[in-house]
Amino acid sequence: MATILNIETSTSVCSVALASEGAILQHSEEFQGRNHAVVLSGFIKEALDHLRRHEMPLDAVAVSIGPGSYTGLRIGLSEAKGLAYALGIPLIGVPTLELMSVGVMFSRDDLPEGTLFAPMIDARRMEVYTAVYDLALQPLMEPSPLILDADSYKEYLDRSPVAFFGDGSGKARELLGSHPNAIFIPDVNPLAVDMVALSERAFRNGDLLDLAYSTPLYLKDFQATKPRNLFS
Repeated sequence: MATILNIETSTSVCSVALASEGAILQHSEEFQGRNHAVVLSGFIKEALDHLRRHEMPLDAVAVSIGPGSYTGLRIGLSEAKGLAYALGIPLIGVPTLELMSVGVMFSRDDLPEGTLFAPMIDARRMEVYTAVYDLALQPLMEPSPLILDADSYKEYLDRSPVAFFGDGSGKARELLGSHPNAIFIPDVNPLAVDMVALSERAFRNGDLLDLAYSTPLYLKDFQATKPRNLFS
């Protein structure tokens, strides 16, 4: 198996995980806010220092490609591209909603049989970035932006338990919390340690990003807000 450096910057959490042969060798995480531009380079250096101490080569760099924070995704992909180019190694993109679902699948053994997985990343107002996956990580709802209402996920909830998680799931709980098939899992963040299985699969299958032309998976166009006139 390959030795892969995994980078995750899609939300307010910044994390890096170095993995080889399915095992985490070293990882760093920062949960205190959007300080990615400040801390990410240091996290990467710590991982590379680990490789040097153990005289191990790096086979690929993987990065969470979104959806998520526009700024965070750009920072993560820029760092990953620069490292992959400098070392002459492949670049892998891991969809953020998939890695969140894998994290829940691997960490929870108490979910009902047939549970579907609905990761949710907060967008704005009542909007989230979301998808619905089965246990094989097949998308029943493709990743998309969704404005939540009382009928959101109805076709899934009426036939299966659905686990909701991520920093957008609080909005869904207000609308869907009374449904008997709705399960809400708190404190789930996209983390680099949960990228490992997906990045190894992509490396093995040759599913790689183009170093020159790859872009984050934003799902919708950036919407800038007009600054307030403080003197009006």
